[in-house]
Amino acid sequence: MAQYKRILLKLSGEALAGTAGFGVHPPTLEKIADEVKDCHESGVQVAVVIGGGNIFRGMAASAQGMDRSSADYMGMLATVMNSIALQDAFEKVGLQTRVQPAIEMQEIAEPYIRRRAIRHLEKGRVVIFGAGTGNPFFTTDTAAALRAVEIGADIIMKATKVDGVYDKDPVVHADAVRFDRLTHLEVLQRQIKVMDSTATSLCMDNNMPILVFSLTDWGNVRRAIQGDVTGTLVKTESDSQ
Repeated sequence: MAQYKRILLKLSGEALAGTAGFGVHPPTLEKIADEVKDCHESGVQVAVVIGGGNIFRGMAASAQGMDRSSADYMGMLATVMNSIALQDAFEKVGLQTRVQPAIEMQEIAEPYIRRRAIRHLEKGRVVIFGAGTGNPFFTTDTAAALRAVEIGADIIMKATKVDGVYDKDPVVHADAVRFDRLTHLEVLQRQIKVMDSTATSLCMDNNMPILVFSLTDWGNVRRAIQGDVTGTLVKTESDSQ
């Protein structure tokens, strides 16, 4: 049985690229769509925030000399491209979907309006939030935290390539240790890479839990909403005891 009524699923842009590492991989899109449909059919309301790193990464371009604001706006457009790709995949498996970017683009998506987004969720539609927060210098992690708080989500579920948060990179270090539980404050103080510090602080201030888990294995989204998935749960100190 699902433990949550409404979740925000945070996906990286790289998640859509599959093994290619860039662009959009249709079979990977289909798998994600099937996962979200499986979750939706259990009665959970699902909102999604997607990154754009498979197409363009603003911070990387800024590091190479591009104006940071211009680079970030390009990154926002990349997230909208991914949002439309997700929408197409979701609707092919029978999910009613709305894309709401933070930047107005009437020809392809409706503008983000908090009350409208909540109404869509209540009517059983999946809502995809694109274009980050609509502002440069903020990541899609921060957008996920902001939207989750705004729509009253029960939890942010951050799907990654690894099964949780480790004390060091598990791909490089065989002795890396996974955390089962952390507090937001521990994440900030130890500079653990769960979400960026702005997003983590926003979650801490609003008691928004974060679950970091792997999207690799089929059924992990459903297991996550049932509380049965292996991962790392980040909550306030009082909730974590």
